[in-house]
Amino acid sequence: MKISVIGLGYVGLPLSLQFARSDVAVLGLDVDPQKAARLNRGESYLAHIPSADVREQVAAGRFSASTDFSLVRDAEAVIICVPTPLTRQREPDLSFVLNTGRALASHLARGMLVVLESTTFPGTTDEDLRKVLEEGSGLKAGADFHLAFSPEREDPGNPKSRVAEIPKIVGGFTPACLEKAAALYRRAVHTVVPVSSCRVAEAAKLLENIFRSVNIALVNELKVVYARMGIDIWEVIEAAKTKPFGFMPFYPGPGLGGHCIPIDPFYLTWKAREYGVTTRFIELAGEVNTAMPEYVVARVAEALNAREKALKGRRVLVIGLAYKPDVDDIRESPAFRLMDLLKERGAEIAYYDPHVPVVPPTREHMAWRGLRSIPWTKAALSGFDVAVITTCHSRLDLKQLQEWCPLLVDTRNAMADVPCPPGQVWKA
Repeated sequence: MKISVIGLGYVGLPLSLQFARSDVAVLGLDVDPQKAARLNRGESYLAHIPSADVREQVAAGRFSASTDFSLVRDAEAVIICVPTPLTRQREPDLSFVLNTGRALASHLARGMLVVLESTTFPGTTDEDLRKVLEEGSGLKAGADFHLAFSPEREDPGNPKSRVAEIPKIVGGFTPACLEKAAALYRRAVHTVVPVSSCRVAEAAKLLENIFRSVNIALVNELKVVYARMGIDIWEVIEAAKTKPFGFMPFYPGPGLGGHCIPIDPFYLTWKAREYGVTTRFIELAGEVNTAMPEYVVARVAEALNAREKALKGRRVLVIGLAYKPDVDDIRESPAFRLMDLLKERGAEIAYYDPHVPVVPPTREHMAWRGLRSIPWTKAALSGFDVAVITTCHSRLDLKQLQEWCPLLVDTRNAMADVPCPPGQVWKA
């Protein structure tokens, strides 16, 4: 079997490699020629995917990459894994999905299966994507070609997360489309979960991320409340999670990052307006989580004030640009908003992240493009007035951090088990 995966990022690349391991010939397509060239040389550009995994599949002839979209004509199935960001007005941006659909349409063949994996609002697959595919090809979904939605469930940086072992939800435009898509994923994934429609599959993915967004907002809000009461939220969570039923621990932080939780809930918020419904929980959670960098800045200023220092003119080190530990993914990372706010308050900013040696081009926060991580040395770290822990990578030597930095603001409870003198660590 030969398939094509369009979009070779944090979703498309691991999915491609898993299908290749399952003896499926995979053509990966991406608009970035440098990505295609590196993959064909057997090089990975994602920190959590070893180059050896890529080399193995390239050498076996089961995986190759290209920028030539016309090559999809030889594929039995095409899986779309492209970004679905928000606009500056916090509305869904389907341009990547729809432009991919238009590029694919002229090469669509009878009997081909098209699956969308990009997170989006219910109706995108069977309305928006179907429309561009049918208009561009002259073929009809469900009759001439198959159409389905199967949400991605990637967890970069989690060594226990394996594509083959994560159950795969699949919804088809018709029962025949569902059967075709389920058969495809069963070649590479142990458990396939069929649902009645594309819209159910789209809605399930949004529920997963809205659930997390709302609960993270809850503990972020409680962190602020309990701090005023002199109560440690981290100790509260540890105590609460001993309950063996009816409770699931979530943890506070400096805000939300990654492509899923900060963005996906607002796809439903936008679509709900079409039906005259407001999504108050989602919008409130967004407000709480978005405000967390401002709370962290206030705690930094408070920590400095306790040492009779003003924030203006101080050297501040942000530790961790990636939005989660042990990955190089900086999408929507709250560290950038935190750095913006600190700079606005007159602080001098630098960062350390072993997975992000230099800030790459991003759609936002272009002011930090090209900034390089400082070296992890005593001379470098001891020169800062305060260090803010925003991401606790496993490679961080927390004992050295405690010894080298005079003042720490900890947003992740990273220093909980490291002996520190009174007043050195402030939780935020």
